[in-house]
Amino acid sequence: MDQAAPPTTDDTVAPRDLKQSLKRGWRRRCPNCGAGPMMSGFLKVRDTCPVCNEELHHHRADDGPAYITILIVGHLMAPLLHIFFVQLRPDPLVTVAVFSVGCVALSLFLLPRIKGMLIALQWSKRMHGFGKSG
Repeated sequence: MDQAAPPTTDDTVAPRDLKQSLKRGWRRRCPNCGAGPMMSGFLKVRDTCPVCNEELHHHRADDGPAYITILIVGHLMAPLLHIFFVQLRPDPLVTVAVFSVGCVALSLFLLPRIKGMLIALQWSKRMHGFGKSG
């Protein structure tokens, strides 16, 4: 029976602060310096930070931010929809209009911030090539 080799750790590499990098990711800033913008567009991540030259192209955010955004928006809007409809009994078209705009606005607000946090998480845990730089 083959035994898996224990994971190796490099004691010379300083740990990265997860909480601080997540805050920087929420603000869509470089997880390393916190000064440079992480995004060059709405969701387009820069290859490197313009301030500290930290490589950001290693990220593997893919569809994760969209799934997390849908999860959060659904869990916030579904109870609000129930309360709104039960308490006020509005016309169904008014309900659809209000909650459609609300869901789209909340999704557009959260999506780039959650993507920034996911990239910051990967950076702080040295995932997908982020461990090569100091």
